[in-house]
Amino acid sequence: MGQSTNIFTALIRTHHITSRKKLARVKKAAVLHHVNVLIRSSGSPGIMYAEGADEAAVSSWVSTVQALRYKDFRCAWKPAANQIRSPGQIRDGGFEEVTSVAEFSGKMEQRGLGNWWRIGMGYKCSGSKLA
Repeated sequence: MGQSTNIFTALIRTHHITSRKKLARVKKAAVLHHVNVLIRSSGSPGIMYAEGADEAAVSSWVSTVQALRYKDFRCAWKPAANQIRSPGQIRDGGFEEVTSVAEFSGKMEQRGLGNWWRIGMGYKCSGSKLA
């Protein structure tokens, strides 16, 4: 398929993501911390995925997002090393926004993180094999 890369990833779930002001701050934090971000907005649930070469950068980005006080903020997967397929960088300067869970799921599958994200979201039992 493609080559695999070790990178630090994090997954956040919130009740919803609708505030354009907060999203602008999330994007600014991604640029500041050199983190690529994929966001599912426009309703419930709100989902944010971040990846970066440095664990401290991803952790700092997560802390910045947490400080925005999103409703029902939950860090489903804390920043940790993960192996992903390399389908290319997230578009739009490291920040991509999708409006459906299905589209978000497709992006996770492209990166080889389908099971990882389903377990983090609670869609799949954590006793299942990670692939």
